[in-house]
Amino acid sequence: MASQLLRLAEESGLSPGESELAVNPFDGLPFSSHYYELLEQRRALPIWAARFIFLEQLESSPSGVVLVSGEPGSGKSTQIPQWCAEFALARGFQKGRVTVTQPYPLAALSLALRVADEMDLTLGHEVGYSIPQEDCTGPHTLLRFCWDRLLLQEVASTRGTGAWDVLVLDEAQERSVASDLLQGLLRDARLGNLPDDPRVVVVTDPAFEPKLQAFWGDPPIVHVPRGPGRCPTPIYRDTVPTDRVKAACQAVLELCRKEAPGDVLVYLPSEEEISLCCEFLSREVGTLAVPGLPPRVLPLHPGHGQAVQAVYEDTDSGARKVVVTHWLADFSFSLPSIRHVIDSGLELRSVYNPQIRAESQMLRPISKCQAEARQVRARGAPPGSCLCLYPKSFQELEAPPLPQPRVCEENLSPLLLLLKRRQIAEPGDCHFLDRPAPEALMQALEDLDYLAALDDEGDLSDLGVILSEFPLPPELAKALLASCEFDCVDEMLTLAAMLTAAPGFTRPPLCAEEAALRRALEHADGDHSSLIQVYEAFIQNGADKAWCQTRGLNWAALCQAQKLRGELLELMQRIELPLSQPAFGSEKNRRDLQKALVSGYFLKVARDTDGTGNYLLLTHKHVAQLSPYCCYRSRRAPARPPPWVIYHSFSISKDNCLSIVSEIQPQMLVELAPPYFLSNLPPSESRDFLNQLREEMAASSTASTESESSSTQEFGDACVLQ
Repeated sequence: MASQLLRLAEESGLSPGESELAVNPFDGLPFSSHYYELLEQRRALPIWAARFIFLEQLESSPSGVVLVSGEPGSGKSTQIPQWCAEFALARGFQKGRVTVTQPYPLAALSLALRVADEMDLTLGHEVGYSIPQEDCTGPHTLLRFCWDRLLLQEVASTRGTGAWDVLVLDEAQERSVASDLLQGLLRDARLGNLPDDPRVVVVTDPAFEPKLQAFWGDPPIVHVPRGPGRCPTPIYRDTVPTDRVKAACQAVLELCRKEAPGDVLVYLPSEEEISLCCEFLSREVGTLAVPGLPPRVLPLHPGHGQAVQAVYEDTDSGARKVVVTHWLADFSFSLPSIRHVIDSGLELRSVYNPQIRAESQMLRPISKCQAEARQVRARGAPPGSCLCLYPKSFQELEAPPLPQPRVCEENLSPLLLLLKRRQIAEPGDCHFLDRPAPEALMQALEDLDYLAALDDEGDLSDLGVILSEFPLPPELAKALLASCEFDCVDEMLTLAAMLTAAPGFTRPPLCAEEAALRRALEHADGDHSSLIQVYEAFIQNGADKAWCQTRGLNWAALCQAQKLRGELLELMQRIELPLSQPAFGSEKNRRDLQKALVSGYFLKVARDTDGTGNYLLLTHKHVAQLSPYCCYRSRRAPARPPPWVIYHSFSISKDNCLSIVSEIQPQMLVELAPPYFLSNLPPSESRDFLNQLREEMAASSTASTESESSSTQEFGDACVLQ
């Protein structure tokens, strides 16, 4: 085995002069000249010095687990998967493939493109990727890059550990929910006792190495040497600027005027600030008196979709790149041409509060680990520059040592649904790198119980098993299943896709013309129906990008919604759920769609108690307002806000907004919500009103039944008399 690995390693390290007839062991074709050009670049990476050590540890690890520890930009994410593929090929694995997880779908896509190029293979054949709404793999795929949440869903749906022989868990220090849970499930599985001798490689930043080493029971560790050159000495500001975007833009323009060589990487907290920064810089760089081509300003964030690949393009054009990003590029998306870093030192994250079932947008300092990773981006000989838009004391006093584990900050209902599917009866017994708060686990179990996803023993009910099949939040999956009963599947499929991928407008209209075009897409029944109307107009206009731009819609997100809708439709057909014909706009469909929504979202109902638009949430006594982008807000006065609404999300921010809101009738809530849910609501005028309404509806139903029984008896007597 060792000799086979050595031979493969030597073959893939040949230069053109060493072998004119060298063939690629993965497809049997001769290597191209481009392969050798990239090979020289690969050999210069810091990770290359650890290649043979890694292959030896992968072969001999008693537990089947190997840790790889190295700084960002050392080549871990591109080279480790290729060496694992060589390992799998040498062992003649038959089970499936080498699977590499990434915490972000865009990172999985980007790495698959790069690695296929480096291996001289065709993307979609020997090398592929799996991300939401896109599976670019085939029957002969040996190396697959995958979003970690998709792999978690696969593992939860199968016996054993899944269809892979070597699993690479990359960027473990990012602390995604799926990555943490996969490690817990794999540790419990005890790889050494499993057939086929699978291997797990956990790749991390050095700062997270001690915690992983303790969690996995002291496995062998491969340390990646530091790269050539040194990191720049950070330059700190005396105070935190009041306008981060303006300060970052000024720093970029100053670098351009100084003609300091190299590309620039700017870190801002949020996608909104990234967009503002890019818009400002795009206007200003064209006016700079600099030799050569003007700098190219490129955003890098999830909302930009696959267009982020532009950060790797035109590397030989001579134009400086200014890449504006946030936490997405703390560890992923290594750009060798970066020489200057401008760091705001902050990140904007959504943090879920289980007590009030709401997310808050939290602006907080990045961790010390993230700050160091950002500084490493400018490593070189001579070093570049790193400007920190905050005082040194800000980082030393307020920053935590490591990124916060997302399992302690997200809604755990989808996670527990998968754990229950995996037949882990007590989620509290599952091994977590960091255990979630008990109240978060209890709230998630309570929500699943309300949705009828659990049986009396606390295991998944038949309905819960079906809910776990869908790549949707449990409440949205329940609404989609309810649409089968209420005969509005076609509309609910569209709505589920839109709520997941393209939830409406995210910025104010830029002009009166755009505002008028938006109003034409609004529906009288509320935001949910407006989303369906937006999607149908998008399809009718041929999914045209210009049509989206004139209305302030995200074209890439709508394209994702189109793909997701097709995926959900295919899933419903596969598990033989009933479908329905389109009927959007009819009065019956309007009521049926509301019933389906209430069946899943009865936990998210609010009441306007005084007619002023101050909504009291039923499940807790928080007051919220409608989002500025809500269709009810854009209607001309004296339009009154609806008294009862159902909402998609509630965010605790500076204005406590309800997003994606539609009017409902309280009678529908009483009819469709579980009776014990209404009884468990906190004391309020709304709860008393609903319970009184329930009694009245029950009495009316009883009277109606007795009346029908009496009429039947009279009719029967009349027949006898005749």
